[in-house]
Amino acid sequence: MSAILNNGQAGTLEEVYTHVEGPLYADRVKVYPQRIRGLFRRFKWTVLCVLLTIYYVTPWLRWDRGPGAPDQAVLVDMPGRRIYFFWIEIWPQEIYYLAGVMILAAIALFLVTSLFGRVWCGFSCPQTVWTDLFMWIERIIEGDRNKRIKLDQSKLSSEKIVKKVAKHGTWLLIAFVTGGAWIMYFNDAPTVVRDIFTGAAGSTVYGFTALFTATTYVLAGWAREQVCIYMCPWPRFQAAMFDEHTMLVTYEAWRGEPRGKAKAGSSPEGRGHCIDCGLCVRVCPTGIDIRSGQQLDCIGCGLCIDACNSVMEKMNWPRELITYDSLSNQAARTRGEPASLNLLRPRSFIYAAVLLIGVSAMLLSLGLRGGLELTVQPDRAPLFVQLSDGGIQNGYTLKIINKMREDRNFALSLDGIPGANLNVVGHGAEGPAARLSVKGDSVGSFRVLVRAAADAQRPNSVAVSFVVSDSSSSETSSYGTYFHGPQK
Repeated sequence: MSAILNNGQAGTLEEVYTHVEGPLYADRVKVYPQRIRGLFRRFKWTVLCVLLTIYYVTPWLRWDRGPGAPDQAVLVDMPGRRIYFFWIEIWPQEIYYLAGVMILAAIALFLVTSLFGRVWCGFSCPQTVWTDLFMWIERIIEGDRNKRIKLDQSKLSSEKIVKKVAKHGTWLLIAFVTGGAWIMYFNDAPTVVRDIFTGAAGSTVYGFTALFTATTYVLAGWAREQVCIYMCPWPRFQAAMFDEHTMLVTYEAWRGEPRGKAKAGSSPEGRGHCIDCGLCVRVCPTGIDIRSGQQLDCIGCGLCIDACNSVMEKMNWPRELITYDSLSNQAARTRGEPASLNLLRPRSFIYAAVLLIGVSAMLLSLGLRGGLELTVQPDRAPLFVQLSDGGIQNGYTLKIINKMREDRNFALSLDGIPGANLNVVGHGAEGPAARLSVKGDSVGSFRVLVRAAADAQRPNSVAVSFVVSDSSSSETSSYGTYFHGPQK
């Protein structure tokens, strides 16, 4: 098989691979982000503090649910098979609510991305948040960019050992607190903390705490931008949500080029405004040059905007050479035309409409959700039994879910076959109805036999409904199934 070499001549695939310029795999070039101040940096710190506060504090919030119920406001109770979120209690069969929340969160992310680009990646992604925190610790202990580079290039010394041990020790402490906080979402926070430090916690708790500690330490401390560039799938398909009106971190090449060195106080007239200082590259957490255009590596954090604005202020030149803008506005400014913010676009309306419908449906479903639920499982083998008197008997397993905290009594009846009798095994005599009790916050399972007299006019399968009702609250629940008989 032939292919085209770099020199334009034909050759084999083996020759093509041997003529590739440079290695197929390049070692990582470590990124040393430089400290910068500015609007986007302050916004990132604000978001970081808010998100970390929510993450670390939430497991300690309490919510009174009555006697015998966990009082942790947000809890995934695996042994009890419940998810608690303040006043909302999700049962195992209602896991679709969790799926719905995740789908709505994805749609909200699509909407925000279509409008404002990679704001999730730049400000609120857990990888970004903890990496920012770890880099702040690193900067405090080892110094800013030049000092960190010099320290890494220096020979091993007592100073270097002390700083590295202090940095990694602090990272591990933060990672441990992070992993421990995640465990608290699945266990009562005060109890699990006491158990961890007294050695009373189980192997599962220690194992998952170690796992989350290790992943936080490795991803935020060592991998950093490599997670965003190589591991995360989001950058690969987020471009499908971009269009020419999406707000992005952009470089005004029409104004900045050609680049050239300049001294403070000089005039920007007749030249490109970019003085090629490289500060926008040095502050970037992924180490890219935004002046080269839109790149997968750019997380949209805006630190390069802060960097460029600080340089323009020193030069006393117009700000926003690197700015947060849309490609359509950049094209308009290149032509000397006025720019505008266009947020009301078809895709924005579609995302917003789908999100509004989904949220409304979710809230309506939660609002109408009752404290009683019935499920019925008919016997499959045999479908029916013919009794000695000619009557037909079907067997069913009923499960009555009492979502209330108090014990409740229910009346069970059958609709669809007049004169049918119910026999709840182990719960009294046979009759047209039955009385059943279910403990609070539990599931009652009952074996029910339905017997009906032979009827030549009745088809071999009849649609029926079991109905349970609580006389004290008038709440009812029904479940449709079939009553089977012999073929006619």
